[in-house]
This record gives sequence, C-alpha cells and structure tokens, in this order.
Amino acid sequence: MLEELKKRVFEQNLALVKNGLVVLTWGNVSARDGETGCIVIKPSGVPYDTMREGDMVVVDEKGNTVEGNYRPSSDLPTHLYLYKQYPTLGGIVHTHSSYATAFAQSGRAIPAYGTTHADAFYGSVPCARALTNEEIDEAYEWNTGKVIAEAVSDIEAIPAMLVKNHGVFTWGKSPEKAVENAVTLEEVAKMALLTERLNPSTPEIDQHLLDKHYFRKHGKNAYYGQK
Repeated sequence: MLEELKKRVFEQNLALVKNGLVVLTWGNVSARDGETGCIVIKPSGVPYDTMREGDMVVVDEKGNTVEGNYRPSSDLPTHLYLYKQYPTLGGIVHTHSSYATAFAQSGRAIPAYGTTHADAFYGSVPCARALTNEEIDEAYEWNTGKVIAEAVSDIEAIPAMLVKNHGVFTWGKSPEKAVENAVTLEEVAKMALLTERLNPSTPEIDQHLLDKHYFRKHGKNAYYGQK
C-alpha cells in the first residue's frame, strides 16, 4: 500500500545522505498520507546503503504497523506527536547534522544573521528545552515531540526546531520540503557559527531586511521564482 509515498520517503531518506546530513543510521524522514492518515517512515537502524524502497514501514495514526517487515524508526513517536498537533504537516525530518546539532548541544537558537537565513526562516530557529528525568523515563520520544510543540510559534514561518542536547527536526507540507528545510538549516547554522568566529559581536539581521527577504519568497505577495 501507499507505494508512491513509500518511494518518495525512501528517496528523501537517501537525500539526507546525499546532502551530508546523516552518517551511519543517524536520521529519518517520514511522510503522512492525507487520505488515510497513515504514516510512512524509515525502518529503525537499517543502513542507508542497504536500505530498499520496500523496507519503508507504514503505520497508522497510533503507530501500529500496517505494513512492513521491519520495526519503524525509534523516533516514530516524535513524528506521531507532531503530526497529531499540526494536521497540515506532510513530512518530518530528524537529523544530527553537525553544525545545527552543535547549536542544539549548546542549548542555543540559531540566530538570523543574514538574508540566506531570512529566505527560509522568519527569525531565529529556536532550541527547545531539555526533557526532565521524568519525561525521559516516561515516554522519551513522545515527550520530545511535546517539548518541540511547546517551543513552536509558527510551524510555517520557522519550519525547524533544535532539541537541547539532541539534534534537529524540520518539517513541511511534503517530505521533499521537510528535507529542503533540513538542508537549509544546516547551511545557515554553519554560516552562523563562522560569522560568530569572525565577529562575536555581530548583530542579528535588521527586521526590515528580514521582512523583505522572507516575504519575497513566502506569502500572498511573494515574487521570487516562477509562477
């Protein structure tokens, strides 16, 4: 079932490798089918170089396996929580990409220093709080979704979140867009770190310029690209 969606999810998981966002098995992409509500996700711990399209796992909205020979990603409960909270989401990505994860491990938001950042994210990308011991012991992955949702202000304006001491989650209306946001996030994290090394006193981008760059690509008056 959902053969076309499985193909897309498989391809987008490989896109994480292609774009240097994952090593070993450190990441996953999922997508939600708008008609059935089922979710397709990478299998847990299966290496990217041996993974096949048919290995993708289909689960229902409660996480029960509907189709698949493998266990779904261990991060599935986080994906489920976010899909439940935000019905417009069509794809979610989790990575431990180096630069963005460095900010997460530092417990810092990624500041919006320039127009490259502003083209994709309307302001700094937040870092969610650390989970409590009780939250870790009770339902770690599900509660990771909760702390992300606590820190989200607008899922469309800033389609990404860092989780303290952990890593990166991005999302979008499709798995392709979620991966694009993950690629962009890693690049702006790298730029932010290099900017701070060159000038630790660099101020964040002026609000007027941030508005200009964000809204020329997003919203009803966007004019970047082709119709």
